[in-house]
Amino acid sequence: MMIVKFRSFDESTAEDWTYLAEKFSAFEQKTVTRVVEALKSLAGHDLGYPVDRYVHSLQTATLALRSGADDETTVCALVHDIGDPMAPNNHGLVAAAMVAPYVSAENTWMVQNHEAFQAYYYAQHLGGDRFAREAFRGHPAFERTAMFSDNWDQKAFDPGYDTLPIEAFLPALNAIFRRPVWGEHTRGETAKP
Repeated sequence: MMIVKFRSFDESTAEDWTYLAEKFSAFEQKTVTRVVEALKSLAGHDLGYPVDRYVHSLQTATLALRSGADDETTVCALVHDIGDPMAPNNHGLVAAAMVAPYVSAENTWMVQNHEAFQAYYYAQHLGGDRFAREAFRGHPAFERTAMFSDNWDQKAFDPGYDTLPIEAFLPALNAIFRRPVWGEHTRGETAKP
């Protein structure tokens, strides 16, 4: 296995970067495989819910797909909790950072802020403000995020639901994660809380 010889970028050559670009391209082609592996790693996490995080993710995406959501929104529904293992208290930020180069600013914002919207259903039981999402009212993605939370995310804990397997989402995952990053679909915008 060849590796480049430089120890810092200022020592690199054009040949080094040609080789590294080829390696990166091959690595990039396996993005969907790594996303699926990360989702599958959510299986079996015992957090006390009726379903684990993997089934919850699949179920949220199944609800989105069956409601007529486009590929981009369905993928966001699928990966919205993918950051749970690394950042349980701000997993939306982790998932949003992952999808931001591939999806619209509105969908990135939805993923980033879904926690505040979903808290409407439980914050009062933990001493929190169930109406915290109201601070975001007026944001262009407010209604999208409320719909995501109200219709899909908070309803995706049913062990008896006919949840689709990960294979059902592979076409959408490939369509989204094979897009050129920072393309027209992002309109050069960034997600702002």
